[in-house]
Amino acid sequence: MATTPIILKDWLEDPVFRTIGEVADGMDLEVYVVGGYVRDLFLERPSADMDFVAVGSGVALARKVAERLGRKKHLTVYANYGTAQIRYRDLELEFVGARRESYSRDSRNPIVEDGTLDDDQKRRDFTINAMAICLNKDRFGELVDPFGGVSDLKARVIRTPLDPDVTFSDDPLRMMRAIRFATQLEFDILPATFEGIKRNAARIDIVSKERINDELGKIMRSRCPSTGFLLLDESGLLERIMPEVHALKGVDAVGGRTHKDNFYHTLKVVDNVAERSDNEWLRWAALLHDIAKPVTKRWDPALGWTFHNHNFIGEKMVPRIFRNMKMPLNEKMKYVQKLVGLHMRPQQVGEDGVSDSGVRRLLTDAGEDVEDLMILAESDLTSRNPVKVRTALEDFAALRRRMQEINAADDYRNWKNPINGNEIMERLGIPPSQEISRLKQMVKDAILDGEIPNDHDAAWNFLMAHKDDAPGDL
Repeated sequence: MATTPIILKDWLEDPVFRTIGEVADGMDLEVYVVGGYVRDLFLERPSADMDFVAVGSGVALARKVAERLGRKKHLTVYANYGTAQIRYRDLELEFVGARRESYSRDSRNPIVEDGTLDDDQKRRDFTINAMAICLNKDRFGELVDPFGGVSDLKARVIRTPLDPDVTFSDDPLRMMRAIRFATQLEFDILPATFEGIKRNAARIDIVSKERINDELGKIMRSRCPSTGFLLLDESGLLERIMPEVHALKGVDAVGGRTHKDNFYHTLKVVDNVAERSDNEWLRWAALLHDIAKPVTKRWDPALGWTFHNHNFIGEKMVPRIFRNMKMPLNEKMKYVQKLVGLHMRPQQVGEDGVSDSGVRRLLTDAGEDVEDLMILAESDLTSRNPVKVRTALEDFAALRRRMQEINAADDYRNWKNPINGNEIMERLGIPPSQEISRLKQMVKDAILDGEIPNDHDAAWNFLMAHKDDAPGDL
């Protein structure tokens, strides 16, 4: 029985759609705007990326469109992939020919052949991304939705257009994308689709770390990142892509005494941070702040379960995790590493009664990242004991007040030792050695402990008076 097509021409307000349709008509090609842009039209989400499928040569169409738009210099052709891109205003216009794909078992790179629109829609990852809107004049605005994408958008579900085992085995990255879309859009993954992910989880091993990281980053930037990590864990993907995070799971007991499940605690901390900050790398620091607890966990009959030095060992683990994940080994990694190493310091300073010495050390060690560190420390409060939480928050509030007072008097967030190594070597005739570091640390400790003022002359006089002291004599 024939159905009346849905016409969405009023939604296609940008004149670029008419232009592309006119060019395609002149070339006797069918052309459609497809994928994420169509999905986002229904969701009323802004999108600057427009994907177009031509039944024929997408590259040839892109060349003609670029000429019509006066953007020939802004046309990029990717001949190996049969695609082309035009930068136009603040938009990215991507063109490809309709195609069908087949895959070998050990690769997610498809064997591509020319195909029909139907072939092209069947190769799409999810029904909500398999919709197309015709741009040709006689069918302008007509929606082609063979798999019920509109219905799935209304039901807020993620579903594959074909058998999920085929979809996920062919391109295992689609499993990550399913979880990412579920997290970003706050949709549910249809049970049959999710079971397909679980069955094919081992296939993720053929996907490059870079592509996995791209999806993880989008999950981390979502409103509630824990949704994605819980799905990654339940599906069996997390253990394969981030075994260190998966290792946080579980609770041990000795004589009825247990510790909290550090996996669920960690995800709560990540969500707490996400409520207060859009900083992706602060969220990564939250995910990794307790990463060393599994390797430092010990049972002490007097103390119970302990995780001694997990912050310092976690700090050392961060570069290895970033390296294994092919994540950036730059200032972003150093920032995460720093916060993992310092994440317990605000609590320790607060418990010590907010001493001026502790505050100065916290300010100098955290530097410009001290506010992010405080957000992390406050987000780390996940106890169900309201009295314990209230007391800790009061300690943090007192710490914040004292940090502001001390930093106002002397900017310790940007503190530099008034004595540098070159001066010590030149004036004392000492060659480069560990002795230089010892003397500089002696001066730093004296200033931060309030023994001497934070100025050069006082520091130098102190150094001359104590340079021969053995460690521990001060």
